[in-house]
Amino acid sequence: MGTFSQQKNKKHFILGLLFAGWLLSYLDRMVMGVAVVAISQDFQLDPASIGVVLSSFFAGYALMQIPGGWLSDKYGSRRIVIFSIIAWSIFTVLSGLAWSLTSLLIIRFLFGLGEGGYPSASQKAIAEFYSKKERAKASSFMMSSNSFGIALAPLIAAPMLVWLGWRWMFVAIGAAGLIMGVLFWKHLHPPKKSEWDDSERVSKTKVPLKTLLKSPSLWKIMIMWFGADIVVWGLAGWMPSYLIKERGMGILSTGVLASLPAIASGLTVMFGGVLLEKFFSGREKYFTGVGMILTSICLYFIFASSSVVGVITFYILSMTFVSTAIITTYSLPHKLLSKEIIGSAMGFINMGGQAAGFLAPLVMGFLISGFGTYNAAFWFLIAGAVVSVIAAFTIANNEKKFNTESSKAAGQ
Repeated sequence: MGTFSQQKNKKHFILGLLFAGWLLSYLDRMVMGVAVVAISQDFQLDPASIGVVLSSFFAGYALMQIPGGWLSDKYGSRRIVIFSIIAWSIFTVLSGLAWSLTSLLIIRFLFGLGEGGYPSASQKAIAEFYSKKERAKASSFMMSSNSFGIALAPLIAAPMLVWLGWRWMFVAIGAAGLIMGVLFWKHLHPPKKSEWDDSERVSKTKVPLKTLLKSPSLWKIMIMWFGADIVVWGLAGWMPSYLIKERGMGILSTGVLASLPAIASGLTVMFGGVLLEKFFSGREKYFTGVGMILTSICLYFIFASSSVVGVITFYILSMTFVSTAIITTYSLPHKLLSKEIIGSAMGFINMGGQAAGFLAPLVMGFLISGFGTYNAAFWFLIAGAVVSVIAAFTIANNEKKFNTESSKAAGQ
């Protein structure tokens, strides 16, 4: 009994540590959305250049998703998690030392490469510590950190920007990451053999990655996540500037108000996993499809609203409804796939999301520069939401059909 209790406490502690790692990773990347206002003044950047800065991280991050997943499956979560945290923390510090637009772009690209292994490695850790029936809930809880990280970033970055300036802000946050790396080195030791391993091998045949990538459902989940992340990263990258420049808000008030939608999203993901499991198991496509329809409607009313209250209200609702895609993306694969392949599969899926993270700020920057208004940029976000809706409604979200697809692919 005591041993079981210790194992339970251990895996929950690791889940909390993985949650904290995700929180820090989002803080490190999201502070740029606030800092770029000051950086643009120092480096004389126009909106298109700001978009390039915001997207440079995602170029490296997206490129590392599939290699990071493969490395996680090959070497386990521990090595990749620790390497990723140390690497991204070093480049966070270096972001504060940038001396030109070119140096900043290179540093942020390398920062993205460094952080790119963490998503798949953290999902691999979930599979290493939790039984298959527990993984969807554990993953949903862990991924709620993404939204909380988006919420935390402006709350921390805005005061630090005022008190320390953008350079020392990056140095301080990077130092915190190095401390986090030490904690993972000390505590993250996956079990060599888990009590559910044998039963899982009997019930699930390992599917090679090349076969897995021929599955239409895996591609549809990736496209669904791509469309949803167009919305997430478009809003995260440009809403602070929109609130300051178009709605006349100050930096500190923007930091507070911009955190509310992300907090709502985080709570939705944290508790939505339980809701999904209880009421929508086997019907995840409808859970996400309807959620993304509501997201597209709310996006329209963000820029159509005449008051700041209306803008913030529909911003909160947009982030709440887009969270349905976050929940499904990071819980459904754990139901469909064995732990031996989960790192590679999640790396592939997340590549779509991070490609959106690269594309969204960049395209929005050019649209704002070209049209002289944010309206066209919001229509681009609505288009992303529609793509997610279409993909969601076509997913084969039950294990039997997914395995049939994989078998057909293997026979090709």
